[in-house]
Amino acid sequence: MEYAAHGSYTIEKNERIMLINAQGPFNDITTEQYQQDFKTLISQMSGKAWALLLSINADGIFIPEAEQRLKDTTQYRMENGMVAIAVVITDSRPYTDMLQMQLQRIYQSCDLTFNFFSDTENAKNWLDNLIN
Repeated sequence: MEYAAHGSYTIEKNERIMLINAQGPFNDITTEQYQQDFKTLISQMSGKAWALLLSINADGIFIPEAEQRLKDTTQYRMENGMVAIAVVITDSRPYTDMLQMQLQRIYQSCDLTFNFFSDTENAKNWLDNLIN
């Protein structure tokens, strides 16, 4: 049985910070496409250290398969120059704690520098300080 993708995202490159806006819930189909799109942008970073600012509006949490794919993607990013990630979780009140725990579990298992913020301006400033 086939099923449809759940969730959406946009990815922008801004100098040495990648900006991602994501709307969940996410399943493995969306996460796999996200991986492929992100790999294309990573190749444009020319071996420099870079960081990621993730703004996520989630109406749910990651299913186990999507969580594993995100872990694999995070490891790939780190192998290709990502040094830190800042996460802003917006408008996901019933799921904020659970989503934050999932992301924390992923980033800690990858030994990645990360932090959670309530707004993108503070998140970007933190990342700027880390990579400059």
